[in-house]
Amino acid sequence: MVKTEQGHQLGVSTEQGIFPSPLELSDIFADMDAGLRGLSRFAQQYNGELLGKGEDLRFGPCVPNPGKIICVGLNYRKHAEESHMDIPNYPVLFNKFSNSIAAHKQDIELPRLSSQIDYEAELAIVIGKKAKNIKKNEALDYVLGYCVANDLSARDLQMRTSQWMLGKCCDGFSPIGPYLVTAGDIENPNNLRIRLYVNGDLRQDSNTSDMIFKCDYIVSYISQYMTLMPGDIILTGTPEGVVVSRQVV
Repeated sequence: MVKTEQGHQLGVSTEQGIFPSPLELSDIFADMDAGLRGLSRFAQQYNGELLGKGEDLRFGPCVPNPGKIICVGLNYRKHAEESHMDIPNYPVLFNKFSNSIAAHKQDIELPRLSSQIDYEAELAIVIGKKAKNIKKNEALDYVLGYCVANDLSARDLQMRTSQWMLGKCCDGFSPIGPYLVTAGDIENPNNLRIRLYVNGDLRQDSNTSDMIFKCDYIVSYISQYMTLMPGDIILTGTPEGVVVSRQVV
C-alpha cells in the first residue's frame, strides 16, 4: 500500500518498479482467486506510469484495517527456552486491535507510562478467504499472503497482570509490511529466514522452521474456534533475541 496525496493506493511490485493496481484490496478480499488472477494478467500487460521504486515511496500498512489481529505467543522453541517457559501444548493466543497497525518506517509514539519497550520480528499471515473449521491440509489455501510484522511490546505493562493485552495493544504497536507477498510466491512459509536489526545491530536471526506450531496448523486451529475473514492477520510468534530475555540474569 503506497501513500499518495489522494490517500492510499494499492501497488504491485515488479522488477521495473511499483505500478498502480487496477483493483482495491477490498476487491481481492471479495474474491481472492479471481483478484489475484486479475492482478497477474495486469502486471504482465501494464506499460504505463509507475508509482515509483521501493524506498522512493511512502508506504502505508499493507493491510490498513484488519478485522482481527490474532497473535501466537511462545511459538519458537529457542524463544520459549530463553524465556525460561515450558514449550506450550497448544498455541498461546492473544489479540491486538486495528489501532496498533502501523506502516513501514512510520514513527511510533511510545506510551509515556512504559519504560520497557521491546521488539518482536514475526512472520504475519494474511487471510484471503472466509475460513471456519478447516482442515490442516487445506488451511494454506485460505491464505492471501504473508508479510513482515513487528509485535512491539511494553513489557512492564504486559507483565503488570496475568493478561498481556495492555502491553501489546498500544497505538502503532503492529508495524507491518512494506510488502505483502502472495501465497503462491512463497514455496514454504515454514522455512523462511527472519531477522531484526536495531540501529544496524543484528538482534534476531532465525528461521520459521523453529516454530512449534506451523502456519497450516495455526490457521486450522484458530478456525475451529472463530471464523477467520478476509483481511484478518495472524502474527505467528517471534524467535529468540528479544530485549527482555537479554536482561534476564
